[in-house]
Amino acid sequence: MIQTKGYAAQDEKTNLAPWSFERREVGPHDVQFDIRFCGVCHSDVHQIHNDWSPGIFPMVPGHEIVGTIVKVGAHVKKFKVGDLAGTGCLVDSCRTCDNCKEGLEQYCLNGSTGTYNSLGQDHKTPTYGGYSNTIVVHEDFVLRISDTLDLAASAPLLCAGITTYSPLRHWKVGKGHKLAVLGLGGLGHMAVKFGVAFGAEVTVLSTSPEKEADAKKLGAHKFVVTSDAEQLKSVTGYFDFILDTVSAQHDVNMYLSLLRTNGTHICVGVPPSAYQIHAFSLIGGRKSLVGSLIGGLPETQEMLDFCAAHNITSDIELIDIKNIHASYDRMIKGDVRYRFVIDMATL
Repeated sequence: MIQTKGYAAQDEKTNLAPWSFERREVGPHDVQFDIRFCGVCHSDVHQIHNDWSPGIFPMVPGHEIVGTIVKVGAHVKKFKVGDLAGTGCLVDSCRTCDNCKEGLEQYCLNGSTGTYNSLGQDHKTPTYGGYSNTIVVHEDFVLRISDTLDLAASAPLLCAGITTYSPLRHWKVGKGHKLAVLGLGGLGHMAVKFGVAFGAEVTVLSTSPEKEADAKKLGAHKFVVTSDAEQLKSVTGYFDFILDTVSAQHDVNMYLSLLRTNGTHICVGVPPSAYQIHAFSLIGGRKSLVGSLIGGLPETQEMLDFCAAHNITSDIELIDIKNIHASYDRMIKGDVRYRFVIDMATL
């Protein structure tokens, strides 16, 4: 077994703290890479606090993981020692269901294995995430990271990046479309970058007027303050798509009114309680309310290659791991532009 250092929550009521644990030895198809940077996702907070479901403790969060390969199994074909590599939200799936065969491992019909707070395909072995110094992953769930990109700023692409890239690609958002990005945070700022790169007219919808300059700097063509009735009126029935990245409670009915006939509201944020949707919000314009969850492994690699070709990374603030809870507090308040990334050299 490989001795590993990390930060873990021992239960839902305790803060993250140093914890030593063991990872499996490198098998024939495994890749081991030493973690250099790990992004901080809003879901890390939810999971260590049991907000979504009972967690598996001790819990080592982190699913935006990048580093340098230090060992490969005898049968590994795609990677070699010294390569840059990454792992996102998944480390395994059944590989045999229809969705897995189509490269949609995130929708594995038999249950995919999360990078942390999950059980392996044996339904016994818990997974531990990227707030640690090294990780062992089957090569099928390891991704190539271009050395042309800033490595630390590439880490959030493995969750925030693919979470916004995948639905924009699936619904073929691009030239000629009017796209609204609801919320300008870790997910939203990536949605702006991708929407612009795909050729859409991009408008940011936000409750924070002070974010307008940032939105324009990121490439957004327009900015609408959603608490301003006149500004909202100017975009009623205007958008082809709304990409909703907000994880706080909000009135989706109001945003549906901003869609044109046949428009689509895409949910990628996860508020703490269920949406309250009136049927008239949908049937009045044959509108669609849909959702999307990260992306499969082929599409995630496609996204990373697209980012390398177009020099797209996340806007980040690099932090020391000992400041993780202060960073959580700031993230919950929206006080980050736009993603915290842990420098694992500080572990």
